[in-house]
Amino acid sequence: MKIAITGGAGFIGSQLALNLQEKHEILIIDKMRSSATFENGNLQSFGHFKNLLEFDGELFTGDINDEKVLKKIEDFKPEIIFHQAAISDTTVFDQTKVLQTNLNTFKDFIELSIDLNAKLIYASSASVYGDAKSPQTVGKDEEPKNPYAFSKLMMDKLAKKYYDKAHLVGLRYFNVYGKGEFYKNKTASMVLQFGHQILAGKNPRLFEGSDQIYRDFIYIKDVISANLIALDSKCGVYNVGSGKARTFQDIVDILQKELKTDLPCEYIPNPYVKSYQFHTEAKLDQTWDYQPKFSLEEGIKDYLGEIKRLFEKEVNA
Repeated sequence: MKIAITGGAGFIGSQLALNLQEKHEILIIDKMRSSATFENGNLQSFGHFKNLLEFDGELFTGDINDEKVLKKIEDFKPEIIFHQAAISDTTVFDQTKVLQTNLNTFKDFIELSIDLNAKLIYASSASVYGDAKSPQTVGKDEEPKNPYAFSKLMMDKLAKKYYDKAHLVGLRYFNVYGKGEFYKNKTASMVLQFGHQILAGKNPRLFEGSDQIYRDFIYIKDVISANLIALDSKCGVYNVGSGKARTFQDIVDILQKELKTDLPCEYIPNPYVKSYQFHTEAKLDQTWDYQPKFSLEEGIKDYLGEIKRLFEKEVNA
């Protein structure tokens, strides 16, 4: 089949491409990294060529706000579009920029998928729940706390209007970790960041109260499975998590056990207190075929070789 993946040089997009390329013809669309930053100093695009060193398909570099990109996808005539591209930084507060990039373009993608009769699987986000009590449930207590989260909620609402015309599935990713995330820099998962702190012999630095900060961490391999299951699901929005909240402290403890270290932790004040989620846990839809296979222990164990490789080849290069 022909598959187009936007944001295909990013974390989830690149892993989807690499997993599917053997049996399918793949077009990746990505803005790719440049030195351009947002006002907060973070990079505007995380697409990185090193995520695609093993990619054999076609790469087209462009911004999803650009009509040329839509034309390129239209000419490619995909049967499936995995739409991962977005401004995914929760600390960008320029509402205009975030909504233009994430929401306005999404309508173009929906219309394109209808014209092409293509299935559209897109990235929503667990950030839409804000401070909702756990377990977070689709359709319940959706109160985003930043423009990114709001843009994803509005995408879900927009998609709903087209369920009768197209195959549209939104996946609300919780805290994804695994191969391909390194080039997200500061927004890479705490699994990777703590792993590299420990490998450097530094004391892991956690926010104060980290034994009380719960997150639903989901391994990239489970995220890939969810995307494939979405191809045969009914239209809708689904949570993609492990269904089990764990603490930041758990991550450090698992890593130290696996790496056979015993470094004392340092605790620092949390600067994001006002826009921070303190407990996320996905309520998994029992009517949906997705079942996560990796616990946090199993995911970290599977990821460890890559964490070490990155430390040697990238961090210490």
